[in-house]
Amino acid sequence: MSKNSLKKIRESLLMSKSELAKKADISPITIARIEKGMSCRMETKRKIILALGYNLSDKNKIFKD
Repeated sequence: MSKNSLKKIRESLLMSKSELAKKADISPITIARIEKGMSCRMETKRKIILALGYNLSDKNKIFKD
């Protein structure tokens, strides 16, 4: 399981799991799994980073692996 700050960042932006999932074009279940520390594909991480309004170079602020 990998450590990430996804839930903290998402909540600081006042964004629900469903909103983030829709913006990132992935399922809310995937968001929930990632927030619990489960791994995901690089493409999924890329979609999440961009949906949060971050640059890809900011990936270490969200995903600490």
